[in-house]
Amino acid sequence: MTALTTPLALYGLVCLVTILAQVMAAGQKLELTQLMGNREALPSLTGLPGRLDRAQANSVVAMALFAPAVLICAIQPEPPAAASTAAWIFLLARIAYSVVYALGIAYLRTIVWLVGFAMTFWLYLLAI
Repeated sequence: MTALTTPLALYGLVCLVTILAQVMAAGQKLELTQLMGNREALPSLTGLPGRLDRAQANSVVAMALFAPAVLICAIQPEPPAAASTAAWIFLLARIAYSVVYALGIAYLRTIVWLVGFAMTFWLYLLAI
């Protein structure tokens, strides 16, 4: 693993932890039969479980955009040095995003989301 792909692997773990946290929080509000069912009649989640649900959905979308940019940079004969910096900043921003979203801190959530988005955008620019 390289300094460029390590943040990608770690972000995969962040996504998995966010999903696990969401399931555990939902388990506090819902019955086990609801969680194990087909989820068609699942009530709308509010509070911490709802915020974690939205954070994990956003995290998966972010991964779908982040991973190709990192991999495109990583396969270049000489990956741009700035790509590693962008990937690590992305990782830190996304960790902060999940925590801040779970805590319900709206404006800070938007700021750290923008930082992560900007780093993904930067990685694509570096890949060109």
